[in-house]
Amino acid sequence: MSVLSSAALVRLVLLAVPLGASASPPPPDCEAGTRHFEVTADTPGKAHEVCIHPGLTTSFLFDTKLGRVELARREWFRVLADETGLTLVPTVALGDGERVPLTVSFQGGDAPAGVTFTLVVHPSEAARLVEVTRQPRTLASSREGEQQARAEARQCREEKARLESACAGRTGLLGLLAQELLGEGGIADKNITKSVTSRSGNTLQSIEASSYRTDTAHLEGGQRVVRLVVKQELWNHGSTPWTPAGAVLVSPKGVEWKALDMWTREPIPPGKSQVVGVEVEMTEEAARGTFTLKLWSQDGSAGELFDGVTFP
Repeated sequence: MSVLSSAALVRLVLLAVPLGASASPPPPDCEAGTRHFEVTADTPGKAHEVCIHPGLTTSFLFDTKLGRVELARREWFRVLADETGLTLVPTVALGDGERVPLTVSFQGGDAPAGVTFTLVVHPSEAARLVEVTRQPRTLASSREGEQQARAEARQCREEKARLESACAGRTGLLGLLAQELLGEGGIADKNITKSVTSRSGNTLQSIEASSYRTDTAHLEGGQRVVRLVVKQELWNHGSTPWTPAGAVLVSPKGVEWKALDMWTREPIPPGKSQVVGVEVEMTEEAARGTFTLKLWSQDGSAGELFDGVTFP
């Protein structure tokens, strides 16, 4: 481990932007957690996109009894079904962006007769619970949802005000200090250009790579939490622009750590290179070992894999 040099310090300061300044949401319609769909007679043929990931469970809960379930490539899944529920677990390694149709029909002759989904393989996330309402929500339910949305918006405004008050507009190292993300040991950096390798089949090639680490003032389970950054200069040897959309860091034990932020999210033109930075947070113990960095683009193509990532 080495104390951050002047040149490395400048590089990291360029990466340190105000919290949330470049953050963007996950790919459209691919939020993890609980999804809610309303099925009405006006939209009987609409296919709803639901994200899945190999090994992760996605459960569907309906407010009416089910009839027939038609799942393409059923042999790829472990399926459990009852009168009003359906649980799917992909059991094979599916390619990122792969799409699998799912059609569920309802018992009885009322409209709508069923609902159609498109299961989309996401690089790291899956919708864990999908709640399907066959009829439009009641007035009471709509009012309850509106009140919940207002409460969540108020909470977001309060958190935003707290962060703005703490940071007071500061960026760079001062911003890190204000957020208690800079430990007493400062920032350490490491040149990992020689150890990082690009997987066969990648569109992007790692030309130069560095990693950074700083202790924080936070604890998790009695362990100190650290902030980690991987910075790479990536060359696009494809024929179309490649636009970063998200990233995960995979630990030696296969645990995936989702990126808190990425810099930059500008397209990398074909035949050109661009610097991309990825920031994650984990405990001090979890940060040990050699990681694999996985990046994916906005077009939903297969992820770009880089092995040999280590931290100071």
